[in-house]
Amino acid sequence: MGLFERELETAAMRRELEGLVESGRVISVTGEAGSGKTSLVASVLDAGAQRVLRGLCDPLGTPRPLGPIRDVLHGLGEPVPGQADTALALEGRFVDLVAATPTVLVIEDAQWIDAASVEVLRFLVRRIDGLPVAFVVTYRDGDVRLGHTLLPLLGDIARSESAKHIPLNPLSVGAVGAMLADAGLDPARVHDLTGGNPFFVAEIARHPHEALPPTVRDAVLASTTGLSEADIETLQLIAAAPDAVDDALLTRIGVDAEALRRVETTGLLVQSHRGVAFHHELARLAVVEYTPPGVGRRLHLRLLEGLESAASADHAVLTHHAVHAGDPERILRYARLAADEATRTGSHSEAVAFLTLALEQLVDDSAERASLLEMLSTEQYMVSRLPEARGSARAALRIRERLGDADGIAAAHERRAIIEYYSARRDDAEEQADLAAHAAASAAASAAAEATRAYLAYRRQDLDTARRISGQALRLASEATGEQTDAARRRLAITEAAADLVEGRTSSRLRLLLQASTALQDSFDEIGTTAYSNLSALDIEHRRLAEAETVLAQSIPVTVARDIPICYQWQTGMRARLHLLRGRWTASAEDAATILEAHAAPLAVIWPHVISGLLALRQGGDPSAIDRHLAEAWEHARALDESPILLAVLAAYAERAWHTGERHPVLDEADAQLARADETPGTSWAIGELLVWLDRLGVRATAQQIAEPYRLELEGRHGDASEAWLELGVPFDSALAGLHSTDAETAAAALARLDQLGVEGTAARARAMLLARGISSLPARPRRATRANPSGLTNRQLDVARLVAQGLTNGELAERLYISPKTADHHVSAVLAKLGLASRREIVRSAAELGLA
Repeated sequence: MGLFERELETAAMRRELEGLVESGRVISVTGEAGSGKTSLVASVLDAGAQRVLRGLCDPLGTPRPLGPIRDVLHGLGEPVPGQADTALALEGRFVDLVAATPTVLVIEDAQWIDAASVEVLRFLVRRIDGLPVAFVVTYRDGDVRLGHTLLPLLGDIARSESAKHIPLNPLSVGAVGAMLADAGLDPARVHDLTGGNPFFVAEIARHPHEALPPTVRDAVLASTTGLSEADIETLQLIAAAPDAVDDALLTRIGVDAEALRRVETTGLLVQSHRGVAFHHELARLAVVEYTPPGVGRRLHLRLLEGLESAASADHAVLTHHAVHAGDPERILRYARLAADEATRTGSHSEAVAFLTLALEQLVDDSAERASLLEMLSTEQYMVSRLPEARGSARAALRIRERLGDADGIAAAHERRAIIEYYSARRDDAEEQADLAAHAAASAAASAAAEATRAYLAYRRQDLDTARRISGQALRLASEATGEQTDAARRRLAITEAAADLVEGRTSSRLRLLLQASTALQDSFDEIGTTAYSNLSALDIEHRRLAEAETVLAQSIPVTVARDIPICYQWQTGMRARLHLLRGRWTASAEDAATILEAHAAPLAVIWPHVISGLLALRQGGDPSAIDRHLAEAWEHARALDESPILLAVLAAYAERAWHTGERHPVLDEADAQLARADETPGTSWAIGELLVWLDRLGVRATAQQIAEPYRLELEGRHGDASEAWLELGVPFDSALAGLHSTDAETAAAALARLDQLGVEGTAARARAMLLARGISSLPARPRRATRANPSGLTNRQLDVARLVAQGLTNGELAERLYISPKTADHHVSAVLAKLGLASRREIVRSAAELGLA
């Protein structure tokens, strides 16, 4: 029938496709089911000369991993991803293939997309500006709610300067009248009935001489008038397939060419490279709803048997049909296989759904059920659903205990130990790890349990115990083989390397990087990202900030591509801390808010709460928000019971006391925590920070382990301490050290530096303190920062600033960030404005001072 009342949308889409060779675009087309999204895209692209690639998302109960990506690669004649291919492994190859020539990539019905495909497409969107690609994504915006798989991609699109959103609204009464033409129907009445939905109106217009159907279903079913019962069942059989029925499968399920021709007369079906399908999902659903339940089960069974006879390995589709056929045995078999595939491809969210479905088929307390519960607990942990992961592990443990399975009991306790640790419950974690070691019967199970005990000991800085347990575990591992033992050896290697790094042996950084790389290569996702997490945390704790920045730039994208929220949350929190130390307030706040708004794991929210409280404190924010954040951080830190984070929260409370003059009772614990930490290796930075803040409050405390910049200040060498902090790239601490100098000129210069950093709350407290000391020659309160500082740069702008500091031209910067030279110039101008600098050369000259080197 053509398009009606879509002239503006059509023109907008055509404008976006102009100049595709110079730069890429992202076009999102949204609307309710039947609003004409596919028709709009087709009408514009049919008249174009660009190559068009399409990927479809199917309405399966749980989406197949990489479904639309497989479609696109199939259309290119490229090998389709195997069961072990991850989104991370595909990203670069996919973008290279799509961008080889000017191309329009269309992903339709993205409300049904899977997590792995989302990550591949996010990789594309972040580079779209520098590619000859127009990425068109259609979806029903009303179906995308909080927590939906599509949201991370939509977030990237929203932040892209190359994006255009085209919403499709319901038709007006006038447009409905134009669609009905000479049908002799009242446009106003049809509009009231259909709500202006183009698909519904079109179906009514196809049958103008019949009574107005009250629903879309009735309008669609009017097209089946005259079909025999056998042909209606053929139509219902095709409707039972949510994707499409290919030609080879048609013969296997008993549909011959003559039967297909008869049902095609309804106008409800279309042919595509995927086979025969309904021309619209609403039409398919109408036929599905008309199918009696008993008949529906029989039809799904026919499809299932046809797919099995063709040796289909599409386990997500097989699972879908097994569910609707009501076949528990097949559901269990295919859901488990689909879960295995999802896990290998890094689609951990889909793995949870498939494992949950498989478990619903088992009611007995069998070893198989316990095994599935353990797998489910692991996958729930990976996607940061810790309460559910704990419940699954408990259920598995109860079964293992009833079965008298010693190694199974040990495995359940060990899994609980990891879950409790990420829940910031150290006592519970250590208890579970001890129970695992006590229960284990085999060398493999014992090695795994001891590996967890060693890791927990290292995390509380008890390195002697960690090494002793590691030695025991390695001896046990030498007596066993298998995946469990391989995983234990890798975890022990990470623990040993991290323990060496705690004690200052920086050569062990390479060992951790190697463990991360090899573990990820061998699909030990949790182990590989854990190595990155520990390395980045230790680098930041010991103020190796440049090294930490490099690690996080590599590791955070891995956690996203492999769908590992638990590690993404921890590492993003670490990056927030890194930005705080660098004086990058906006970027730090971005990262902290991301984790807190996601209601992340308790272990992962401690630093974001500390950071949010400190940022509010330094910038003169809401006192109640400051207290709330610090209280949350202290509660979790106490339960975690690790000296570095306990001292960090106490230091934040001491800083609060310095700003406000109010001493919180929590500080009563400072002496005891300092004494304990002083006997623990690797705590010199945390000890020094707390000692310095207490000293600024007039509280004298002592310790043996004190990192150099803090020791200099405690010795009264404030100028030297300030310089030491500048060399480390920590401007706020540098300014605070200079502020407390007995030299009036040094103190006044430090105040000016605080003004430049944009910390109004701290600057106000500093100004009052210097006036009280009798220093009256102070810099005027600035209206805005007049010298360079990176505090207002977003994470994206920091990426640009780092590359400019390396001397890259706009063209080189555009190539590195996959953006156009024009967009690169825009970003550079914004960075210069925020830094208060006049030229790129000034960024290069000030790179070290700005923490960009």
